[in-house]
Amino acid sequence: HVQLVESGGGSAQAGGSLRLSCTRSGYTGSRYLLAWFRQAPGKEREAVAALYTGDTTTFYVDSVKGRFTISRDNAKNTLYLRLDSLKTEDTAMYYCALPFPMTMGWTQLHYKYWGQGTQVTVS
Repeated sequence: HVQLVESGGGSAQAGGSLRLSCTRSGYTGSRYLLAWFRQAPGKEREAVAALYTGDTTTFYVDSVKGRFTISRDNAKNTLYLRLDSLKTEDTAMYYCALPFPMTMGWTQLHYKYWGQGTQVTVS
């Protein structure tokens, strides 16, 4: 069974910081694109950041470049997303996700496994 569990969300002021965590289990892939998505009320779910496990290459959507940092701790099976210089438009439910086997795309259609989400609210 594949399970993803996000944590670390909460409320923050504009300009503040948060760190989101995602623990995972049951996924047997070796090289794949770990990803964070977010969805604000009334908007489509969008990719925010991704990390390729083959060489740790990272990717970010334009709106968060320079402010968010994706990383992982292999020993803890944990994926992180550090949110710095938060803006009110960052308010959303944040999800970590794993792709369908043998895929390398970075849209929600490429992802099969999702966590329950953790809410980030920026005032």
